[in-house]
Amino acid sequence: MYEDKTLVCKECGQEFVFTAGEQEFYAERGFQNEPQRCKTCRDARKAATRANREMFTTTCANCGKEAQVPFQPSNDRPVYCSECYAAMKQQ
Repeated sequence: MYEDKTLVCKECGQEFVFTAGEQEFYAERGFQNEPQRCKTCRDARKAATRANREMFTTTCANCGKEAQVPFQPSNDRPVYCSECYAAMKQQ
């Protein structure tokens, strides 16, 4: 049903392939638009966004270690370090 398409990155101007599998993934998720950037430019854009993110220091509600989180913690909800959060998600 889907066939590979060659698209041009609007960031760097290089051609990249929008594979049949990627097109199927986009359709399953209900995405209407084709990607406009190649994987390299998408990854660079994501990294730049993460680099500008302000981090806040807090204390883990489970183990008491210092934790860095990308949001302003409030006293009405517990905040966990990445290790405790990952362990809780697995349960």
